[in-house]
Amino acid sequence: MAHERSICPNSENSIAMNRPVVQSSGGVTIVGGGPVSRTDLRLATARAPRILAADGGADRALAHGYRPEAVVGDFDSISDTAKASLGPDILFPIPEQLTTDFDKALRSVEAAFTLALGFTGARIDHGLAVFNALVRHHHRRCIVIGPRDVVFHAPPALDLALTPGDRFSLYPMAPVTGRSTGLEWPIDGIAFAPDGMIGTSNRVTHRHVRIETDAPGLLVILPRARLDAALRSLLGPGWRRPSASPPPPAARGG
Repeated sequence: MAHERSICPNSENSIAMNRPVVQSSGGVTIVGGGPVSRTDLRLATARAPRILAADGGADRALAHGYRPEAVVGDFDSISDTAKASLGPDILFPIPEQLTTDFDKALRSVEAAFTLALGFTGARIDHGLAVFNALVRHHHRRCIVIGPRDVVFHAPPALDLALTPGDRFSLYPMAPVTGRSTGLEWPIDGIAFAPDGMIGTSNRVTHRHVRIETDAPGLLVILPRARLDAALRSLLGPGWRRPSASPPPPAARGG
């Protein structure tokens, strides 16, 4: 849109440039335009202090006193107030309409891992698009945080330290097979598919759960309280939350 291009000198920093907007050796929090609470932001930024907003996620972050260091998306939902508060230097419009703002945000980050907020709970179609992007970008370590769950793509081998009785769900976004230990109902020999067998509402029976998959496409869904367990499974058992406190929230703008 002409108005956006006129106030965003970074318009050329788009998908065509194929370079990250935010780079980090640690984690980055991606904030979307769906429901986000201050508690959500504290939870995520304690583990991934740097913030990238996806379009209207800038308004969500600012409303809770957090200032993103960059904003990407097609800019059909970010408010003029948020644009003015943040200034043009951190606005990176990506006008193409072939991918979602979540997809654009994932492509714009180069980091050890990302935590995504504000992408579930508002609309079913948005949630499905997020799960699609997790599979398309399965080489990226991204955990989507919802009101009650965390969701991430299963790597070829996954070791999790969990609590017996925990809910453990697997949902296929493509045909995939695998093996498991530590679950009440093993997945060995099951041909998972979106239009066939799925693996929701399984239960943990041992403190160590191992999942092996033969192809990409399987999503893992855990209780939100197991976020750190999921991070350690993706990053290695040596991962710890940053010892330093996250930066204080910025003053509210606009």
